[in-house]
Amino acid sequence: MAGMGLGSLMIPGRALLGNPLPLDAPWYYGDPAAKKLLADVALNAARSKGATYTDVRIGRYLNQFVVTREKNVENVVNTESYGIGIRVLANGGWGFAATDRMDKDSIAKTAELAVAIAKENSRLLSEPVQLAPQKGYGEVSWKTPIKKNAFEVPIKEKVDLLLSVNDAAMQGGANYMNSILFFVNEQKYFASTDGSYIDQDIHRIWPTFTITKIDEKSGKFETRNALSAPVGRGYEYVIPQAADKIKLPQATLYRDSYDMMEDAREGAKQVAEKMNARSVEPGKYDLVIDPTNLFLTIHESVGHPSELDRVLGYEANFAGTSFLTLDKWKSGNFNFGSKNVNIKADKTEVGTLGAVGYDDEGVQTKQWDIIKNGILVNYQVIRDQAHILGLKESQGCCYADNWSSVQFQRMPNVSLQPGAAKMSPQDIIKNVKKGIYIIGESSYSIDQQRYNFQFSGQLFYEIKDGKIVGMLKDVAYQANTQEFWNACSAVADKSDYRTGGSFFDGKGQPGQISAVSHGASTARFDGINVINTARKI
Repeated sequence: MAGMGLGSLMIPGRALLGNPLPLDAPWYYGDPAAKKLLADVALNAARSKGATYTDVRIGRYLNQFVVTREKNVENVVNTESYGIGIRVLANGGWGFAATDRMDKDSIAKTAELAVAIAKENSRLLSEPVQLAPQKGYGEVSWKTPIKKNAFEVPIKEKVDLLLSVNDAAMQGGANYMNSILFFVNEQKYFASTDGSYIDQDIHRIWPTFTITKIDEKSGKFETRNALSAPVGRGYEYVIPQAADKIKLPQATLYRDSYDMMEDAREGAKQVAEKMNARSVEPGKYDLVIDPTNLFLTIHESVGHPSELDRVLGYEANFAGTSFLTLDKWKSGNFNFGSKNVNIKADKTEVGTLGAVGYDDEGVQTKQWDIIKNGILVNYQVIRDQAHILGLKESQGCCYADNWSSVQFQRMPNVSLQPGAAKMSPQDIIKNVKKGIYIIGESSYSIDQQRYNFQFSGQLFYEIKDGKIVGMLKDVAYQANTQEFWNACSAVADKSDYRTGGSFFDGKGQPGQISAVSHGASTARFDGINVINTARKI
């Protein structure tokens, strides 16, 4: 919840921007022809001042939070931001400027400012920016394939859902219950001197909660967070479908829709069970990790170190560097993980947070291998990085979190591919002699090179001789990235594949956030160090 609150502070809102666009402005209502007219003003103004390349992003960004606690509505927040960002190349250097004044004169002056900035920046360069070639697509559009627009659903319906969820948890014995619905709509129009005019309508949703139960005698407490995932879908995601559930003896897990009420009922029972669970004995265990936990490990130990700008040191001052240095890639045989480890980057997977038709450089999105049979084969690359790896084109993973932010390389969906052989989570568990089954994500820590790490979870079950024998608590697992992924001895098949993700992947200076998903099937990792995190009082 604290992370969500911090992330929300980074989302620009209409009240913060000043000079709001008049409500009768034609592009405000989604007219592509009106947006093309304004984009052409910027393209022509930049060209007249010496720009050799220009791209324009006209954006309207909507966010809605509905926040409740027990029987009360804590807050309903709507934010709205709109304006235009203009990026140019002039004299071989980048320049960027933005404005929320959407008249032609202001747009032309903003384009001219971007060119002036580029010319000044170019004086500091030892060599000019090299852009990978990019064809123009003409006038095209893309939309998240939603069934029900969350922004058109009445607030009362959303509040009623959350209060019912809270009541289910409280009736189940919870002492406290917080629940939130968070919706995002990015309406983005991109135009460039390459000849693209791209209109996109992107939707995301995140339902979540935290259940808390207190032991009145000791004062100790336990929590259980929602086992939902933020997704690139419409309001239909919180209208549960039975076929989307994966029923396991320990928990119900979800895929394309999410039963918030059922999860709250189960969560109340599980948080009570956690109160009396046995504290783990530290040592080496074989871990069976559910996608609701593994997605975050993928994000931190695979997604971030394979960002080329981190590898090159561009993020060193803020977010760190990467142990996946270029020499490892150039060798062609760097052993990142076992042969079971196949990890793809993907900006096209339906229902994911990172799915779009085109990135913020106007590149059509795709998928590519990062780890193939355990070997590092590629990174994440945008147009001005492609030449460094000898690539002929961008991989389409450039993004800006707002019209007022300059776009740069951001993480695509990065996912562990399912195993080829038919295998369920139960099949994996039955072959484990001494292990722990981990569900849900919690605290995490990883070093600045994304190498040494420690992760915890929501639910932990002890495995003995192929059977789950009871719940554990106070569990965290430690490893370095290479030993962890080399310990991957099994991955369940595609029938178990699910995604998790985050709305708040932070990067850059000034800081930006992006939304990204990570998919996986349940996987086994042998001989991983487990520590006891219980607080000694």
